[in-house]
Amino acid sequence: MRDLTKDRGVFSRLSELRGVESCVQRLSGSSNQGHLMLKTTSLAAFALIFTMSLYAADWTGFRGSDHDGVITEDKVPTEWSEAKNLKWTTKLPGKGTSSPIILGDRVYLTCYSGYGENKSNPGSMSDLRRHLLAINRKNGEIVWKTTIDAVLPEDQYSGFMAEHGYASQTPVSDGKRIYAFFGKSGVYAFDMNGKELWKKDVGQESSSRRWGSGASPILYGDLLIVNASDESQSIRAFNKMTGEEVWKAQAAGLELTFNTPRIIQNINGEDELIVAVPYEVWGLNPKTGKLTWYAECDLDGNVSPTIVAADGIVYAVGGRNGGMVAVKTGGKGDVTKSHVLWSSRETTYVPSPILHGGKLYWVSDRGQAYCLDAKTGDTVYRERLSGSSSSSGRGGSRGFYASVVLAGEYIYAVSRKGETYVYKPGDNFKVEQVNSMAGDEGDFNASPAIANGQMFLRSDSALYCIGE
Repeated sequence: MRDLTKDRGVFSRLSELRGVESCVQRLSGSSNQGHLMLKTTSLAAFALIFTMSLYAADWTGFRGSDHDGVITEDKVPTEWSEAKNLKWTTKLPGKGTSSPIILGDRVYLTCYSGYGENKSNPGSMSDLRRHLLAINRKNGEIVWKTTIDAVLPEDQYSGFMAEHGYASQTPVSDGKRIYAFFGKSGVYAFDMNGKELWKKDVGQESSSRRWGSGASPILYGDLLIVNASDESQSIRAFNKMTGEEVWKAQAAGLELTFNTPRIIQNINGEDELIVAVPYEVWGLNPKTGKLTWYAECDLDGNVSPTIVAADGIVYAVGGRNGGMVAVKTGGKGDVTKSHVLWSSRETTYVPSPILHGGKLYWVSDRGQAYCLDAKTGDTVYRERLSGSSSSSGRGGSRGFYASVVLAGEYIYAVSRKGETYVYKPGDNFKVEQVNSMAGDEGDFNASPAIANGQMFLRSDSALYCIGE
């Protein structure tokens, strides 16, 4: 079942940063240097810290730079409308489910056009195009647009494919390049002006559901890692500079694995690549793609939510009926009996959870807000969001696709109708504010992006900047 291959890996940037840190400590700690040298060194150290702080303030990939949907040091408005705290609105040249990313004074996101823009009349597949956009963060002006022709045939625009379309993967950036995954059309690297640097094919297969793919690419040191389960039942790692394939982990067990993998540090201080697959959670070596451990669980197919983790424990949720499981990392082989800490029947089909203050929070696709104790798996609360789109009929009974985010003291949950529910984490559930964008009839499927006091929401038709 698990034919996970081995290959060479790369070193993480962590050692590079540690080397810089040691250098700064040695320079600033030398008492024999002249006053000017110390002053220069202090300025250099300050510049380094300031630059790293700026980078940390960006939102560079799916669910943020740490891929966990949490940014506690930032605050955004809890109330907005067309007349309050809405800085600008930009009409997009196509639809999409991917989330925006934020780097400095620009916002980047993907969309598609030409086919599948209208459910009643999708048009001709031969007209399908993907787009990568750069948008001025100050005024919402589109700075540039790069267009990619689709590799055909694609999955037909029908059924659940029509619920998310052909631009569902959030791009990721290291500040020097932007990496985008367009499913059967491949993996792309662009410079910061939208020029294509390289492209790699990852297969043109389809899962048994023919729902397309939605997993976003992630970066690990010099590697770009992509979940291509729908295209070739594989996870692949590419050299981010050249596009050379470094390793490929291929297994039939990846079928119907729609979630974005995550890099976490295990209980032994080692990096692990974690992905939740139907009926199992896997831990892989991110440098080689080799399977290190696996744990059986009740995630029964169509696993979409991305895992969350803390203190060497990963929490996976999803499946058609599904559930949730907590697994201690750092094991070898089958760790089902030794490392599974608890399991729960509480679940979510599409949206991912967050982990904060020892508790797990999410709003499920059906519009129920959950809170679980991360230590025991006990349910703290399960509350239906009153008046949410889960009862409106949009997307069937699935009223939420976006994952919750935590900014400052508040959790934000965006429904497919564009309602944003705002509430505080804690043992008691109380919605403090519900915001909406009047006049936008497009689906809001993308998770919010947050940086420097601003939140970016995207629908099928527009991108919104919210800030005081």
